[in-house]
Amino acid sequence: MWDYSEKVMDHYRNPRNVGKIDDADAVGSAGSLTCGDQLKIYLKIKDGIVTDAKFQTFGCGSAVASSSILTEMIIGKPIDEVRKITNKDIADQLEGLPPEKMHCSVMGYEALEDALKDWGNDNEYQDLEDLREENEKKEKIVCTCFGITENIIWDAIKQNGLTTVEEVTNYTKAGGACGKCKGIIKDIIETYYHKEKEEKKKELSPAQRILKINSIIENQISPELQKDGGDITLVDIDGNKVFVKLRGKCSGCKNSTLTLKSFVEMTLKDAISKDIEVVEVN
Repeated sequence: MWDYSEKVMDHYRNPRNVGKIDDADAVGSAGSLTCGDQLKIYLKIKDGIVTDAKFQTFGCGSAVASSSILTEMIIGKPIDEVRKITNKDIADQLEGLPPEKMHCSVMGYEALEDALKDWGNDNEYQDLEDLREENEKKEKIVCTCFGITENIIWDAIKQNGLTTVEEVTNYTKAGGACGKCKGIIKDIIETYYHKEKEEKKKELSPAQRILKINSIIENQISPELQKDGGDITLVDIDGNKVFVKLRGKCSGCKNSTLTLKSFVEMTLKDAISKDIEVVEVN
């Protein structure tokens, strides 16, 4: 018998924000009825803030609890904070989940990520379901029994430091049925850590890091802001904190925080390091 925390039991017995938002700004889904668990999450977003969230799930108590607490975690939060939530954060908020049930927190993370991809997406697809189906076609299915993609396994390894096939199965269900994909899962684990090792060898020196950040701000970020009458200047760098000053129309703009976090910070994170934090100075 698995040992559940009081918080898991509370959210299972009294789930929050259950239901559907008919005029949702974003809808995300994860899992499938064929593997026993399925989650759909609905978001209302205004001015970059999640104002409401509801969920519908079919699954075990851990799936219900993970979905319930996830909605509490994101309501009232800006999108840039919501994007940083991982399955580990969901499990931690529940004061832990048994290893065999960690896949429930992963399902919550996947549904949220799916919803954020849908949000604000200007595309030619007829509806969001068409977009999700098209994205799924582009991903390689590793576990055909549960429909688990290579991207899902990769993300689980990255976020949780998984090192064995058994751990990957606990977190994603991949390999938990016929087991034919266990060899592929092992290869993915080995590839991930080999790539991580190679990337560490390529880490920038402090001087190289400063020069690269300055180059990205001057040649990528600044030209984009100038198109709308704004601009940005690098003021200082202290460890992972990058201090900048917004100029022109960007200075004092009500959307300046969104610009800093969703554009400037994300651009530097993608190019330099996920640990970078951009801070505005006057």
